[in-house]
Amino acid sequence: MDFINNELQLYVEEHTEDEPQLLAELTRETWQKILQPRMLSGHFQGRLLSLISKLIKPKTILEIGTYTGYSALSLAEGLSENGVLHTIDRNEELFDFQRKYFNRSAYAKQIIQHIGDARHIIPQLETNFDLVFIDADKSNYSLYFDLIIDKLNSGGLILSDNVLWSGKVVEALDPKDKDTKALQEYNKKLKEDPRVETVVLPIRDGLTLSRKV
Repeated sequence: MDFINNELQLYVEEHTEDEPQLLAELTRETWQKILQPRMLSGHFQGRLLSLISKLIKPKTILEIGTYTGYSALSLAEGLSENGVLHTIDRNEELFDFQRKYFNRSAYAKQIIQHIGDARHIIPQLETNFDLVFIDADKSNYSLYFDLIIDKLNSGGLILSDNVLWSGKVVEALDPKDKDTKALQEYNKKLKEDPRVETVVLPIRDGLTLSRKV
């Protein structure tokens, strides 16, 4: 969901840095062949992720939720020399699709794919991170935060996607809607945790920036 009308959204994208050709091809093939293509970060958010990463120049990035690899490639643009990006996804059927585009990029040797449950994989990663992007199952956002906060370097940044959940976070809660409830709790958790400074941006479906103090 976007929180501005289509005309303004088009204007914003037209006045934002163009996406690389490789990502345009990835987008096209995702829409042609993969289920739920709206899960793509897309042009505007991808350029934002790229710019944030370039400002930080991270040595290590963790992405929770790879999908077809668009956001990983966007974030990788800011990696410092010899930097590494770890990306986790539970859908093994997308592994080869992701790898095809990773291998065509300048970051092929810097992107490490992990297939499986992020709850089990994260504790096994023996490294700290400068930048974390969370874009996976919403019910586990709070758990992912707990798993990565001690692995995040001071001054490091957590980006959390879909935190406004099509506006459902401010609507009357359906007791059966576990994802919305989980996101409401996660947003509250970030606001109250003294270890991070947090700003929620109403970009696409909501993007939170949390900096570890």
